[in-house]
Amino acid sequence: MIELKNVTKTYKMGEETIYALKNVNLKIKKGEFVSIMGPSGSGKSTMLNIIGCLDKPTEGEVYIDNILINKLDDDELTKIRRDKIGFVFQQFNLIPVLTALENVELPLIFKYRNSMSKEERKKRALECLKMAELDERFANHRPNQLSGGQQQRVAIARALANNPPIILADEPTGALDSKTGEKIMKLLKKLNESGKTIVVVTHDINVAKFGDRIIYLKDGEIEKEEYLK
Repeated sequence: MIELKNVTKTYKMGEETIYALKNVNLKIKKGEFVSIMGPSGSGKSTMLNIIGCLDKPTEGEVYIDNILINKLDDDELTKIRRDKIGFVFQQFNLIPVLTALENVELPLIFKYRNSMSKEERKKRALECLKMAELDERFANHRPNQLSGGQQQRVAIARALANNPPIILADEPTGALDSKTGEKIMKLLKKLNESGKTIVVVTHDINVAKFGDRIIYLKDGEIEKEEYLK
């Protein structure tokens, strides 16, 4: 499902070359739940951005669902993100003037434009909110009328809208209390058990342990891997 081959990512700061990732090799199988851990500056977010087709490596190859993404243009990368990847962020990234339902409908509007009716979009959005275990009575609430946990459930529902095979979550519990965070991780685990490939970046070992495998990064390199099953 996901493969990184000899991936290096560098940035220039004046005359200095900064290595965000160094010769990383990683395979993530279809239906696997992988957690990525490491201290600040270890390359976690860089790796997630590359897997999510938000960035390209300086060297090496990246495959998403057997597609080599390195040489794809912006339109092709947008299509990969739209069809194959759902994103969940620490700060939810919901549009404040839209209701929960309207936030979930957005990806459907971008993908289907005029080929999906308003009624069909609403039906699919409500299905996704249900999958994210959010009560339908909250569908017409705006983000500021929802708790942090409810907002993250809306964000997960939005990530599910186009039925992508991959869900990428960047510190999904970082803005939540521990009890709510555990509920969100149980939801992601449930989605994984339904067939989704899940990749979570976290600094919290209790969050990481929801995965099948933990990848430990240090200074842009994979320091070790731990299999939990």
